[in-house]
Amino acid sequence: MVSKPKPTLTAGSVLIRVAASGICGTDLHICKGETPHATHNVTIGHEFSGYVEAIHASTSTSAKLGDLVCIDPNVPCHKCTFCRTQKYHLCPHLWCIGVTCDGGMAKHVVVPASSIYVATGISPEVASLAEPLSCVVHAVDTGCVKSGDRVLVIGAGPIGLMVTALCANGGAHVTVAELNKMRRTAATEFGASEVTERVDIGGDPVEGYGFDVVFECVGLAATMGQALECARAGGTVVWVGVARPDALVSVSPFTVYRRELTIKSTYTNPFGMERAVRILLDNKVNWASLITHTFALTEFDAAWDVFTQNSGLKVCIKP
Repeated sequence: MVSKPKPTLTAGSVLIRVAASGICGTDLHICKGETPHATHNVTIGHEFSGYVEAIHASTSTSAKLGDLVCIDPNVPCHKCTFCRTQKYHLCPHLWCIGVTCDGGMAKHVVVPASSIYVATGISPEVASLAEPLSCVVHAVDTGCVKSGDRVLVIGAGPIGLMVTALCANGGAHVTVAELNKMRRTAATEFGASEVTERVDIGGDPVEGYGFDVVFECVGLAATMGQALECARAGGTVVWVGVARPDALVSVSPFTVYRRELTIKSTYTNPFGMERAVRILLDNKVNWASLITHTFALTEFDAAWDVFTQNSGLKVCIKP
């Protein structure tokens, strides 16, 4: 814990009193020095919600003082070729609250007014799930999942469970592979038709065995390679998990060719936040059950221990 001055409002910004902030795997990568674009000694926290405490006099926003809001941490430049072609998440000048500038593991944070989404009607803890859910919205879109598809989700952490819920609610038959018993149980609650410790597709993918879409939600080279092995001919593999920068996956070009596989990845959450907030408000899934541990900001060390030991699902900090 360090003490920093209360952030100062600037034109176009709002002051947020943080209400709930989730710990994410990206935070672990940042603290291990595995996120090259992260700012040294940044205050982490990019999955958070809070209440609007102040609005700069020159800021235009529909939000009102006291509103509960979710925050999209990704702020593009709006000037580069990617921003101008509706791929703003690939902006080379993107700055991210909690990664490149101070984030939500604090009592207060200043954010651009364009980054806030009013979330009246849900709890602050559930509202803090909007950012990871928006990333999952993008992932599921990228996988082009159709009703009736056979989908495999590798890894049943919070992201994998969110992928499971969205795919299952869209009519897909979802199998979840996860070593942790508690997480396998959670996968069933989130809509998985089948859960398993290890995947056996039962035959040759060229003969139609395997899955139409495979989502890797772990971030390890081994499971990314496994995802390729589990996709049937004509299938799609989506790497959702974040691997170390030096991780390498061995890929057989002939296998990709013969099975006509499509390999995709996802990066952040383009155009996903508003949809994520709507999904949370719709409450067709028990999203609150993702949050298994809650700590005060002064208990951060204990929260970090729970997170790194994988003894729960989402760990939430309430400043």
